[in-house]
Amino acid sequence: MSGATRECYIQNGSRTDPVWEATLTSTYRIAPEIFFIDRRDRRTLQMQLATSIVSTILDTRALPGTRMPSTRKLSETLNISRLTVTLVYQDLVAQGYLEPLPRSGFVISRKVPHRRVQADTAASGVIPAVDWTGRLAHRLDQRRKISKPRDWRSYPYPFIYGQVDPTLFDHNAWRDCARRALGQRDFPELADDRLAQDDPVLVDYVRRNTLPRRGINASPDEVLITLGAQNALWIAATLLATPDRLGVMEDPGFPDFAETLRFLGMPRHFVQGDEGGLDPDLLPPDTGLVFVTPSHNIPAGATMPRERRRHLLDLADQKDFLIIEDDYETEMSFLEPPSPSLKAMDRAGRVIYVGSFSKSLFPGLRIGYLVAPPEFIRQARELRTMMLRHAPGHMQRVTGYFLALGHYDAHVVRLREIFRRRREALVTALGPTDIHVVGAARHGGSSLWVAGPEHIDSRDLATHLAPRGVLIEPGHPFFSNPAEVCNLFRLGYSSIAEAQIGKGVQIMQETVAALATSSGRVD
Repeated sequence: MSGATRECYIQNGSRTDPVWEATLTSTYRIAPEIFFIDRRDRRTLQMQLATSIVSTILDTRALPGTRMPSTRKLSETLNISRLTVTLVYQDLVAQGYLEPLPRSGFVISRKVPHRRVQADTAASGVIPAVDWTGRLAHRLDQRRKISKPRDWRSYPYPFIYGQVDPTLFDHNAWRDCARRALGQRDFPELADDRLAQDDPVLVDYVRRNTLPRRGINASPDEVLITLGAQNALWIAATLLATPDRLGVMEDPGFPDFAETLRFLGMPRHFVQGDEGGLDPDLLPPDTGLVFVTPSHNIPAGATMPRERRRHLLDLADQKDFLIIEDDYETEMSFLEPPSPSLKAMDRAGRVIYVGSFSKSLFPGLRIGYLVAPPEFIRQARELRTMMLRHAPGHMQRVTGYFLALGHYDAHVVRLREIFRRRREALVTALGPTDIHVVGAARHGGSSLWVAGPEHIDSRDLATHLAPRGVLIEPGHPFFSNPAEVCNLFRLGYSSIAEAQIGKGVQIMQETVAALATSSGRVD
């Protein structure tokens, strides 16, 4: 073997030269060009480089003893700081992926933690594919689906609902709470398998602070932490849905719950809402379960009056049906205090209450909760245990600290003021246009339910707006049987800057006018 260093591009497969493999002073060196940095990637340069090196090692494209590029050469090739490369190399030495050589740089370690096993792709004969159509016991075909582009943040005018503006979040406070949760005092507890139990810090805050604001008093055995409101709704529906019970929902309403009941085989009935939300007098006589959003309807924002809430509870007692209350976004009350929840008025234990922190904190958190009588929560806990045991303990504890230390309340106060200004800006901008508000949460919220000209379909409008940087949510998915031409759509203002609202609405109006002209409908 020549004493000269041979630079090579490591590709698929691995070298088996016993001389090269046996010595730690290998004459083979990985070419720096095999690693890359994506300047568009949101991750740090240090993290990207570390990931690239570890991936190369684990894919067995570089055996122990292979020399790494020098820190100087790699930094010049990638156009990054030499210090960044040095820090990455040192971190990977500590993790066991690299080994330093005195005055000779770094080589692939002889004690790499794990290597990926190459799959055996050699096929002997023709193997028939699995017929999944016949194998699946259930099939999901969610036609009423709310969707948005994955790159929605790249659009300058994102009028979409349920997303966050990261500039409004206290990252330092969240980071401090995460450090506390990962500290030596908390870590042993969070590292344990909690079986079916939830984090006591989070449960205590929900019981003593969040629920009393909605007029609800609950004991620990009446609260279950879930992976967001969606998981809570699924658990509740799974425990209650039967083929001989009729599930009743608002129309328009939350499409995912309707799909959940369809999947579970429960017959469904849709009741058209009005300015007071769901009308209890329109419930069918064989109603078994009612799903309702009394604080503000999805998506129209209608608030159910207190008298109607009492009537709904009286009917539930008389006709022996149960109610699932989705009390989303009540923290965003900046116009007037929200009405007491339906659960707060329930004296017979017929209401299963669902809440979450997705709208007030951020949807990726996936922390929600169920509140119901102990007998129901025990079964819900058993079902959740079979599905996922419990929500991640670390995220529960971080959230619990964020709430208990007062960061959450301060955050909500900031959001209320900013959302109030954004709502005013949106309503003002819509004033002189052909788009008018037909529904909005009376107490605030983070969206408006609007209507364009009757002859313009909102899906068609959304298609024309997207190339101009404007995102809206067509109204079709919220209806059980949408009109052929549905002119209704939702405009969220949680993720769009106030300064962008006016221009975004101007583009909407220009597009509406252009569509009217092209169709020959000029009013």
